[in-house]
Amino acid sequence: MNLNRYKTGWLTISLLVLNYGATVYGADSAITPTPVFSVGACILIALVIFLLLLLLLWLIRLAKSLRQDTAETDYSSTHWLQNEVNNLDAEELDLLINRRKKIKGNNGSRHKSPGKGAVLTIFFLVFSVLAAHAQDADNGGDVMKSPGMFIMLALVLIPLVVTVYLIGLRLSNITRRTRYSKIKKDTLALTGAVDEQSVSVDDLINRKQALNFKLTDDELAGTLLPDDKRALLRNITEVESPRFFASKRKAANKHQIDPEIVRLIMWYLGTATFWLVIGTSIGEYLGIKFVSPDTDHISWLSFGRLRPVHTNMVFWGWSSLAMIGLGYYVVSTVSNTVVYSVKRAYQSLILINAAIITGSLCLMAGINNAGGEYREYTWPVMGVFALGIVLTLINYIQTIAQRKTKEIYISNWYIVSALMFLTVIAIVGYIPWWQNGLGETIVQGYYMHQAVGMWFMLFNLGLVYYFLPQQLNTPIYSYSLGILAFWSQILFYTLIGTHHFIFSSIPWWLQTVAIVGSMGMLIPVFSGTTNFLMTFRGSYHKIGRSYTLPFYIVGILFYFTGSTQGTAEAFRSTNLVWHFTDFTVAHSHLTMYGIIAFLLWGCVYTLIPRLTGREPKQGLVGAHFWMALIGVLLYTIPLMVGGTLKGIAWQAGKPFIDGVVLMAPYWLWRAIGGSLMWASHIIFAWNLYSMATGGVEADIKKKIFEQLNPSVQPETEITNGTL
Repeated sequence: MNLNRYKTGWLTISLLVLNYGATVYGADSAITPTPVFSVGACILIALVIFLLLLLLLWLIRLAKSLRQDTAETDYSSTHWLQNEVNNLDAEELDLLINRRKKIKGNNGSRHKSPGKGAVLTIFFLVFSVLAAHAQDADNGGDVMKSPGMFIMLALVLIPLVVTVYLIGLRLSNITRRTRYSKIKKDTLALTGAVDEQSVSVDDLINRKQALNFKLTDDELAGTLLPDDKRALLRNITEVESPRFFASKRKAANKHQIDPEIVRLIMWYLGTATFWLVIGTSIGEYLGIKFVSPDTDHISWLSFGRLRPVHTNMVFWGWSSLAMIGLGYYVVSTVSNTVVYSVKRAYQSLILINAAIITGSLCLMAGINNAGGEYREYTWPVMGVFALGIVLTLINYIQTIAQRKTKEIYISNWYIVSALMFLTVIAIVGYIPWWQNGLGETIVQGYYMHQAVGMWFMLFNLGLVYYFLPQQLNTPIYSYSLGILAFWSQILFYTLIGTHHFIFSSIPWWLQTVAIVGSMGMLIPVFSGTTNFLMTFRGSYHKIGRSYTLPFYIVGILFYFTGSTQGTAEAFRSTNLVWHFTDFTVAHSHLTMYGIIAFLLWGCVYTLIPRLTGREPKQGLVGAHFWMALIGVLLYTIPLMVGGTLKGIAWQAGKPFIDGVVLMAPYWLWRAIGGSLMWASHIIFAWNLYSMATGGVEADIKKKIFEQLNPSVQPETEITNGTL
């Protein structure tokens, strides 16, 4: 088949459909040409071409089947006989076995032609499968009546379809008869081979036994009592009543890690969770204000002051601290070494938390950096934060420098690059030399978009490249795809900041560069998503048995949808509708929450049980997951729908207040979804607390044994982070 014919056909359909309603814009007015065909005619032509393509595929299939059935078959071949026997079911094998025994009992000749009764019985048993696939003739329907050109097209095209269909029916009948003859001939040949003992009765009996094989339900359990010689079985219990929650796989045993590193990571994650709860509590209050704007009249609690407190607190407090804490584990583990300086890590923790506390108080008091989004902290506050980031970067690099492995794993590529970019972003965003006029606007676009893509996204991808394969117990699908995603993200993401200012006073070429860069972002997004999903290949069944993998899969899916949505928003045509509406709010939550938060939660639930030996309650983890997922969907989808309608209304010249009235029900859904998200964070905080505190039975027993035997020393001691 020539594929160009298919392409030409679909191109014709597209041109015919797109021709209708096409508008040519002149200098003064719009000229709408008269279409050659009416809408009904275009639809009829497209439908006929589609039916002809289907009929053509049917004819190709019939011709292929006819060619196979008319091909010569070597009936003396052992391979053919074996295949035929394997294709028989137990009932057909019984007929052959009984026939052979009957012939042997009557001392019949080996060359006696096969009995018609048995042959016909086997023949109809085999042919009965074919009957299910027989093609019945279709009587068709009444021809649609329309005046003028529509009738002419119908008179020409419909008979054409009917003619091709009748040809297909004729070919189908020929194919069916040929198939009938082929099955009959094969059946007679197989029966003759059995009579001539070309196929032994023992082979038929063995095949029948194989088909009738059934499990005894003892294969896996066995008949012996369990004897755990290698201490592999733990928590053996019998369940006599149905479980309300599905049983999940337990985490691995507690890892032997320096307790000082464990405390460091727990401090980072603990403070991050604190800022998550506080920051989203403020966000919940802001969501309620959309529904009830007169809730309060206190300047410190006004929307204009609390909104940057909310965003900066979850940005720099929750996400950044959680990433850095998890990074200390990943960087040292894949480098097969210890953290270079724990003291410096604590200094960084103190500096970042101090910056968040000071910055939040300043914002609530009305002291800010002139309202640049995500850049509201003043330069002294951001300087303290940047110092903490620089200390972390130095600590990470020195840890990698003392690695025990030759190569640098891809996770460390992403993590260290993210810290380097954040340092550059902070310097570019706060040095005042280019902060005048349009320069300030361009820097603002660079700052806020690089913070999302080159800090949060890059760092989280590095974490996933370690934790996801570790959870699936399989290597990453393609190291090369990871490198492609890494360099292409650095190339394209650094160009797209100004796509937030389409149709502004920024030079047109710079806006175009941002749009092209946004298109280029499809490369790292597609390659990264493919890499992660292919790593899941063969392991999707593990999702239902794990309480961590659902967080990863949701984060990966949001990574694809949210990032692709960002590319769609960058085009000038879509920017006209969506910019300055609630659609952008939905997009930011789809990325920062759907991607970053879910991936961080998956990493936290993966790591903490391995550090402390304590796991959260599976029911509470499930409640956290579903409340967060349903909440973010209820939050984002209504805002995307309402934002689209608002943008269309603005384009139609509707007053601004009409957009406010329009969004009222969608803001209610925003508050409902935000409430679910906020409640899920409370559950997560409790889960983290339960994993971090409370004695483990094994630890308590160990202390008791040490008290009973004070003179006995442990066989293994931990010194300086090594065993």
